[in-house]
Amino acid sequence: MIITPVFIVLISIVFILVWLFANTIDKRKWVSLLISIVLTPIAYFYVFYPFINIFVSYHHEKHFDTEAWTSKPALRYEMSNEIISDSLFIGKNKEEIKTLLGKSEWFGWDDSIKANSPEKWNYNLGFKPGAFNMMQECIELEFKDNKVIQVKQYQLEKTFEEKD
Repeated sequence: MIITPVFIVLISIVFILVWLFANTIDKRKWVSLLISIVLTPIAYFYVFYPFINIFVSYHHEKHFDTEAWTSKPALRYEMSNEIISDSLFIGKNKEEIKTLLGKSEWFGWDDSIKANSPEKWNYNLGFKPGAFNMMQECIELEFKDNKVIQVKQYQLEKTFEEKD
């Protein structure tokens, strides 16, 4: 475990809450302190921390790797931040993209031609972890003159079909 300022602040908040609760049980300060010292780690790691992980969307980030991209498509979202922020694919041609990412999973809609355009390649990035997350992460690469000119990330709401 790495001790960070955020951890210290959160564990302090939990300690204060446990201290206030312990004071309702017994008014003796040394008993309240003892209860607080014993119960704070338990309350933090078994109640507070899991509760935060359910509602906060945090995920690991990884550097882009072609092998990981193809072997673990459900975890592609871990590489998306680097792809977008570092503009990894801007200026690359379609053959280079096909070598790095594989064949396009679907073409994006182009309003100017009112159809799916072979100049907009889309890839599924998977689902970011988190409770109640129904949004599928996707990435779109837009080509002009056989070169990537824009990379954007977007979300699609995933709906599950019911079996009859």
